[in-house]
Amino acid sequence: MLVLKALHVFFVIAWFAGVFYLPRIFVNLAMVPNDSPAERDRLLLMAGKLYAFMTPIGALALVFGAWLWLGFGFEGQWLNMKLLLVVLVVIYHAYCGRLLETLRRGQNTRTHVWYRFFNEVPVLILFAVCFLVVLKPF
Repeated sequence: MLVLKALHVFFVIAWFAGVFYLPRIFVNLAMVPNDSPAERDRLLLMAGKLYAFMTPIGALALVFGAWLWLGFGFEGQWLNMKLLLVVLVVIYHAYCGRLLETLRRGQNTRTHVWYRFFNEVPVLILFAVCFLVVLKPF
């Protein structure tokens, strides 16, 4: 079980590194002047590679988390809340993919300020998950 926990924690950390950084690239993309296509292309390339890299890592985090949950029978209201937050992170991840496609098509309508606030959402979710997992308050 400890090996599974270690793998789950490792892949969650790696996934969240991408979840934290991809919207930061979106902030930079929203700030690129129209006369800088090379900068825009470079940032889009970075964002695309990061999204492609973090997607299977996120899937592995989910696989190892499900294995822990189903294989060892963790239970409690804290776990239900954690699972809800995990679903929100999966939705956030998928929405990042949609935003990336919008940016690739040159149809972005959001400001860099919006992306800065958007970038904080997974921080708040991870904060809550850490407290739920460690404290198991209910």
